[in-house]
Amino acid sequence: MKSRIITDISNFIFISDTPRKVDAIFLPGGSHPEQPEYAAKLYHEGYAPLIIPSGGVSVKRDKWPGVRSKADVYNGNYQSDCEFFTDVLMKNGVPQVAIIGEDKSGHTRDNAFLSRKVVDEHGLDIKSAIIVCKSFHARRCLMLYQLAFPETEMFVCPVNCYGITKYNWYRSEYGIDRVLSELARCGNQFVGDIKEYLR
Repeated sequence: MKSRIITDISNFIFISDTPRKVDAIFLPGGSHPEQPEYAAKLYHEGYAPLIIPSGGVSVKRDKWPGVRSKADVYNGNYQSDCEFFTDVLMKNGVPQVAIIGEDKSGHTRDNAFLSRKVVDEHGLDIKSAIIVCKSFHARRCLMLYQLAFPETEMFVCPVNCYGITKYNWYRSEYGIDRVLSELARCGNQFVGDIKEYLR
């Protein structure tokens, strides 16, 4: 029973798709360079011609928290997730013309819906997209971006941050807290959306 519970939670939270050619790559906010580094790699491998980083300052803080890793490489005076992600992308060879940023969002729902606003303002028709997010954030990102882009086929290509993976999250108190917090949010943050969907 114990292993079945762990397996079911792991399979629900940790989504991972094989990269494929799409119209754009979405980058929900964060302060780990591994996300935009991986997005840059996918861009250079020809998976997408456009990257859309998102994020202002978290609603939990009144300032940007700072770079979580590789601060010796990415050492700018960043004021937002989007500014940080854009710098990482450009330092990894992505031209500015291929980046359309959104720097007002304070949480994941805003990442998705304000990215939609930016996409619409640029007159873009995104039929397929990859979401590059933290691995334990994958399910919630997929749910929110799919709500914001119901006509778009979404794929999730995550990166591991904080040392939390599908295979070890339940072995540390920190991993358990992060993953079960995501599990709860995947329920309580979607109550209104699901009720509306079922009408």
